[in-house]
Amino acid sequence: MSSWKKAAKSNQKVHRERAQPVARSHLGILEKKKDYKLRANDQHEKDDTLKLLRKRALTRNPDEFYHHMINSKIQKGEHHELEQEDEHSSAQLRLMDTQDLRYVNMKRTMETNKIARLQSRLHMTEVADIVPNRHIFFVDNEQEARSLNVAERLQTHPNLLGRKTNRPRLNQLKKLVLDIQDEKVVEAMNEEREKSYKELHRRVEREKELTITQQKMELKRAIQEKRLRKPKRVCKGTQDRAPIYKFKYERKR
Repeated sequence: MSSWKKAAKSNQKVHRERAQPVARSHLGILEKKKDYKLRANDQHEKDDTLKLLRKRALTRNPDEFYHHMINSKIQKGEHHELEQEDEHSSAQLRLMDTQDLRYVNMKRTMETNKIARLQSRLHMTEVADIVPNRHIFFVDNEQEARSLNVAERLQTHPNLLGRKTNRPRLNQLKKLVLDIQDEKVVEAMNEEREKSYKELHRRVEREKELTITQQKMELKRAIQEKRLRKPKRVCKGTQDRAPIYKFKYERKR
């Protein structure tokens, strides 16, 4: 660069944007060109959006279906959104937020083992007692039918008539060391059995809850992995079922 060009450049006046006059300082900072451009671009975007919405409203097909038709309703002139069922229960959210997958898997295995031990002890034979008995006794006349004693006919204790299984006869009960004919003893045994079945029911529900939570956490981990293409959701998850995703097939090396 020649010397006269350098001199001309050094003597060039530096143009600065003027500041807000003192008399107008109460109005705030003076808007610069860059600020005006930002404000103008924002206004243009809003105008374009309104113009597009007006165009869509004019060309809208009144018979066109959209999902919001079935996800909302109007009551007494007011628009209300339909309540959607939560995908996770409070227990599932608490486990997914505070624990990891290994802990959930460990607790589910523990519950499965406890359920197996309870089932082996109870044998699940009392489930048949839910269905009423339909045992038919044949008699010769109506008088014999009225005087029929079912406990004597079956040779068992009256408190055991409701059972379909494990209903010993009186001669078998006499051989037992325990006085089974005492009503209090029978009631205590029935209460203990009911307590065991309630515990089994609670543990089965707990194991089911842990299984669903584990499936959801495994799916979440699989989706977060780096893949070429995100999986497609086939079915939305609920509190009783994990969501179903369809993953792209990947050839293994």
